[in-house]
Amino acid sequence: MSTLTEKSTLTGATADQRQVATAFIRKTVPWTELAGRVLIALIFISAGYSKIGGYEGTAGYMAAMGVPASLLPLVIVTELIGGLFILAGLFTRASALALAGFTFLSAVLFHGNVADPAEQVQFMKNLAITGGFLFLVVNGAGKISLDRRLGWN
Repeated sequence: MSTLTEKSTLTGATADQRQVATAFIRKTVPWTELAGRVLIALIFISAGYSKIGGYEGTAGYMAAMGVPASLLPLVIVTELIGGLFILAGLFTRASALALAGFTFLSAVLFHGNVADPAEQVQFMKNLAITGGFLFLVVNGAGKISLDRRLGWN
């Protein structure tokens, strides 16, 4: 039986080292939550913005994939507004749920040909992003957010 000061055979760290690491992680949680929100939001903000500039091309791509081009304004609003809400940590749970559904649907509609390796990567990327949004649905925006400031987290 090992003691707390002996090296752990599972992690290779002493109990003191694990305590230091745990304390560091706990101190950085608010900033890590913010960084995660910023990184996931940037994808959607930039995608929504680029669809405005490339409206005709995006509408044509959607139509070619069997999705009515008339939905493009809704797509742009979803990406831009949803991304901005996630970035600010405002209405985070609802926005994350909407973007999780949007991203999963995008994976199925636009990247469902998983026999093509490039499409398979895009499909899996969308699934991973959906998973990230589901974490936000469950956990909220975190300490550095408007939701928290307004008492909604």
